[in-house]
Amino acid sequence: QVQLVESGGGSVQAGGSLRLSCFASEYIYHQYCMGWFRQAPGKEREAVATVDRYGLTTYADSVKGRFTLSRDNAKNTLYLHMESLKPEDTAMFYCAADSGRFYSCSRIYTDYNYWGQGTRVTVSS
Repeated sequence: QVQLVESGGGSVQAGGSLRLSCFASEYIYHQYCMGWFRQAPGKEREAVATVDRYGLTTYADSVKGRFTLSRDNAKNTLYLHMESLKPEDTAMFYCAADSGRFYSCSRIYTDYNYWGQGTRVTVSS
């Protein structure tokens, strides 16, 4: 059964840090492109970071230097370490997988066909 389960969201003040976690079914975790996306109220869902089967990561320009995607292969878990958070980072964050790719990951959310339930991040000024 396909499964993506996020956790770790919450409320922090600007400048603070959070770590999001995404547990994935083993096949998804080891085979497909995976990514973290976010959607702020009234805005389109956007890619935050992606990772391919080989561990190559990409980041949105808006989070480069502040967010880091990492993996724990023993736990089939993807992490998003977020530092220097800003109010504009406030959004629902989603973990996703694209069964159509295992490298050269897409940054288009409609290309991802497996999604977690989301975890909310709120950054106050």
